Amino acid sequence: MHDEFNMSLKGHFLIAMPGLLDPNFVRSVVCICEHNAEGSLGLVINRTYPSLAAKDIFEELNIEYLPEQADIPIFFGGPVHMDELFILHGPPFNWGPFVDVGPSLAMSNNRNILEAIADGRGPKSFLIALGCSGWGPNQMESEIMENAWLSCPMSPDIIFDRSVASRWEAAVRKLGIDPARLTDAAGHA
Repeated sequence: MHDEFNMSLKGHFLIAMPGLLDPNFVRSVVCICEHNAEGSLGLVINRTYPSLAAKDIFEELNIEYLPEQADIPIFFGGPVHMDELFILHGPPFNWGPFVDVGPSLAMSNNRNILEAIADGRGPKSFLIALGCSGWGPNQMESEIMENAWLSCPMSPDIIFDRSVASRWEAAVRKLGIDPARLTDAAGHA
């Protein structure tokens, strides 16, 4: 059905088109961490919880933390598994099991990496997300074909070096598109 998508989009961004009105994904950028015949999993990288910070997570899990780690933002990873933490991070990758997302990027969700972040020994670049985004078999491909999403290879600098508010525009520009010219009307050639 979706022969155009015989390649994996793991390690790519999904960029919400202006016409995508699902409140979970309006103007969102999702880093796809897994994509196979069983479905897809990703993390929204440009939406934080306004009233939640790392100290809340550390205290809930009884993890001691340095004061300078208290205000690390917690991202809304998506509307699935909203009681689970996912850490998108750069090297090193020695915190226990992880999913290799792409060059210099992995996803972990174990206590070891959280403890390392809490006491300042964690990876230099990381994003802590509560929840994730998930799609069933062929669901993401269908949404792309319906023009809900654009995709491009992920870029760690957009994840870790850009302000949260500028990530959608930066991802669109990575495709060579002026965000001001992007409309919700699209068609197929």
